[in-house]
Amino acid sequence: MDKMLDFRTVREATAGAKWQGLFEYHWPAYVQWYLSEGERERPGYLACYNAVRQYMPELLDTYRTLCDLAGGGDLSARFLSLYQPPPYITGCSQAVLARPTSTLLVRNYDYPPELCEGTILYTHWNERRVIAMSDCLWGVLDGMNDRGLAVSLAFGGRKAVGVGFGAPIILRYLLEFCDSVPEAADVLSRVPTHMAYNITVADAAGRYVTAMIGPDHRAIIRRVPVATNHQKRIEWYAHALASETLIRERQLSILVDDEATTEQRLIAAFASPPLFRHDYRRGLGTVYTAVYRPRSGGAQYHWPGMNLNVSFDDFLEERITVRYGTGVLHSG
Repeated sequence: MDKMLDFRTVREATAGAKWQGLFEYHWPAYVQWYLSEGERERPGYLACYNAVRQYMPELLDTYRTLCDLAGGGDLSARFLSLYQPPPYITGCSQAVLARPTSTLLVRNYDYPPELCEGTILYTHWNERRVIAMSDCLWGVLDGMNDRGLAVSLAFGGRKAVGVGFGAPIILRYLLEFCDSVPEAADVLSRVPTHMAYNITVADAAGRYVTAMIGPDHRAIIRRVPVATNHQKRIEWYAHALASETLIRERQLSILVDDEATTEQRLIAAFASPPLFRHDYRRGLGTVYTAVYRPRSGGAQYHWPGMNLNVSFDDFLEERITVRYGTGVLHSG
């Protein structure tokens, strides 16, 4: 049976009725996921609040505002902190193409479509405008701010789980308060994560890094333009084999190292195997391709047969319905 997902672009500068509507729509599914291991496995509100205050204090005002919009309940406030959420596993490929006149961050998000929120959210909650693919209602899977910083996450391919935040809230923090790769690298070095992730960051100046973060080691930050689903070495062999992480990494490395590779060639590669994956039954199929241009402030989202172009100056609210296996059904 084909799987379907609605993608929506939502613009709301200050969090209000639109965000509240998203919360009310998605909360029943999120609360089921959040309590999937039992409520005792999730930290209490005070621990969640204190963790945000300690590691991301600039985000506290936004966090309080969203908690209020969510109804001010204990459980929703704990969830929205994204502090020690249940573990989850994605695929994903991401690469930066840095050229003298342009910088491009491209990524494929590989995950079960039915578990993807599908919201492209344009906000101005703090000093920076942000366009991002939302996760957990305000976290970020990938996105860009108007200062020219672009970010993307991929699962790090390790089973380690510890004390820390889900990566989407860390990416939100980067986009809300960082302007450059060096600033983002400092944050990634100090904010703890509950699982292993590879975070690729690029900026308008052409700088880029990939941070290999995890709960059981200090962040490894390298000037590497590509990332898939392993870190320094393969540790989870079954996942590495199923996700073809080494094959995808090699493909991307060849592309970005080739001076003849154009933006169009790189983007096209993400639309074909091995980067584009059809393994939806095992939760490793490609849900969307995102392209961020931090110098111009433009973003593109790609599905078979359909492209969506947005920017900070041109962002319309619309819906695209995708049927996985047969492409886009319609948009409107």
